[in-house]
Amino acid sequence: MTDELLVVRAQLGEQPAMTELVARWRVPVWTYVRRMLDAERADDVSQEIWLAVVRGLPRLREPDRFAPWLFMIARRSVIDRLRGQYARERREFAAGDVVTDDPVEAMMDRAELISALSALPLLEREVLVLFYLEDMPVEDCAQICQVPAGTVKSRLARARRLLRAHLEEKGFRR
Repeated sequence: MTDELLVVRAQLGEQPAMTELVARWRVPVWTYVRRMLDAERADDVSQEIWLAVVRGLPRLREPDRFAPWLFMIARRSVIDRLRGQYARERREFAAGDVVTDDPVEAMMDRAELISALSALPLLEREVLVLFYLEDMPVEDCAQICQVPAGTVKSRLARARRLLRAHLEEKGFRR
């Protein structure tokens, strides 16, 4: 059964259709969120995303565009969480608190590639995750990020360049 058919059935109130949609997309959504945030926040944000999906699904006018719509919700949720984090860190820093991260612990917690991904700027990391790790076409990435397709392509090129430089700096060679 296609996602489009499941969406229509879920919009008509069929609970098994909604359950199937969640079963199909739970892992890809969590994986996307996990690549953008740490594991602790990924679970919370994923739950927020699915709540928004359940609330917003009746208003989805193009059931065949479910995946881009879902990832737009995911993107918004990730950005909202990051904005909140940055605002808290700014307040803490302004208050004189010293924010310290243990780089040794961070290196132990993540695989090298995840570390390299997290070193990328958010916009480049986002398109890299959507395009390569979520297998989204450029057009869907553009819709999710709300930018033209050309911007997605240039962000992808920059992300690849930055990732290559970071990995080479860590001792990985082509």
